[in-house]
Amino acid sequence: MISFRTILGTMYVAVAALLTLLILVPQVRLYRDEQPRTDVVAQLRFLRAKLGSGAGEEMQGMFPEGYFFSHALYGLAWTDVARGDPTYRDAALREARWALQRLGSPSGRAVFDARLRPAYGVFYVGWSSRLRGAVIELAGADAPETAQFTADCEALAAAFDTDGPFLAAYPGQAWPVDNVVAVAALRLHDRIVGSRFEPVIAQWLTSARAHLDPATGLLPHQTTPVKESARGSSQAMIQRFLPEIDAPWARQQYSAFRRLFVDTPLGLPGVREYPHGRNGAGDVDSGPLILGVSVAATVVTIGAARVHGDQSLAGPITSLGESLGVPVTLGNSKRYAFGALPIGDAFLAWSFPAPLATTATSFPPVVPWWWRIPWHALALTLLTLLWFPIVRELVQRRRTGQRIIPAIPPCASTE
Repeated sequence: MISFRTILGTMYVAVAALLTLLILVPQVRLYRDEQPRTDVVAQLRFLRAKLGSGAGEEMQGMFPEGYFFSHALYGLAWTDVARGDPTYRDAALREARWALQRLGSPSGRAVFDARLRPAYGVFYVGWSSRLRGAVIELAGADAPETAQFTADCEALAAAFDTDGPFLAAYPGQAWPVDNVVAVAALRLHDRIVGSRFEPVIAQWLTSARAHLDPATGLLPHQTTPVKESARGSSQAMIQRFLPEIDAPWARQQYSAFRRLFVDTPLGLPGVREYPHGRNGAGDVDSGPLILGVSVAATVVTIGAARVHGDQSLAGPITSLGESLGVPVTLGNSKRYAFGALPIGDAFLAWSFPAPLATTATSFPPVVPWWWRIPWHALALTLLTLLWFPIVRELVQRRRTGQRIIPAIPPCASTE
């Protein structure tokens, strides 16, 4: 007859085996510093299913632009995937156009004000134009989206001419990051449709440089109704798009961002919400802060680092996300954090396929080559504590010639 002690021993071994798996898998994933394109497509499949079943509306209830960002980033991620691998072109065009259609729906425009200039504000017109331009870049200048793209860019240019450099996203509220996206859309228009907005872009650059945050030399976080110094959550986004507008200035701005915001608390790479030497609270833009680090800013920085050719930063952050982000693949779809926050998956899916610049710029390493070793040592310590009671009892039973049964820690024994 099987004793209660034997049953408990078997249960302990099973739990120990499961915990060993949960400890070892993240250690292996710490070496995945490049996300395979097939994994990004699997993420996009998960997002498509979630967005089709109302995740956009759910995210809108949690974040000010939750619906819009969920769809815009989904579409932009698809276009970046197709730029890297043309075999995905047809799928990317289909899905990006679906996302554009959702952005143009009443739900997509619900939180924006049609009375702004341009109508619905610079956030709405800038991001939707950047996505529309990405679709045209894949489909060709004769795509049906071209007329709307040109009209929206003209509206942006007219607004910049009279109200720039930082147009409002909401009545009485302006953030430079939204304007960077809008100017990137103008630059994309000139590249793929025809040059017509260069004077507006040049004037915007001159004016933007005159409004830098004096404390950091970077574009400020907010300018209206109050001016707020540079912050990581907006800077990560700015650094993603600025190379499209002015590459030399972008390199200068990125170097300052890297120096002021990149940090390594507990030896792990991350991006601070506030620059070194300054502390602050998290909010809806940054999300909760962990030792001063914003998870949102860190995720977006993956893409920003890639477009600057900074794999020494993008790689370790990608590895960390693969290790701690609890990625789960079910069938042909992949999600992070068990899919609990689809907008987080959207930001990751948009960041991973960002084209890696091939410029000769050299960046110092963010973490030393051995940065993973302390975490391996911690994992080894946990595994040792977990399996020591089992190994000890097996050794004791072998020495005494007793029948070997699954062991349990002494505290769990009923004898």
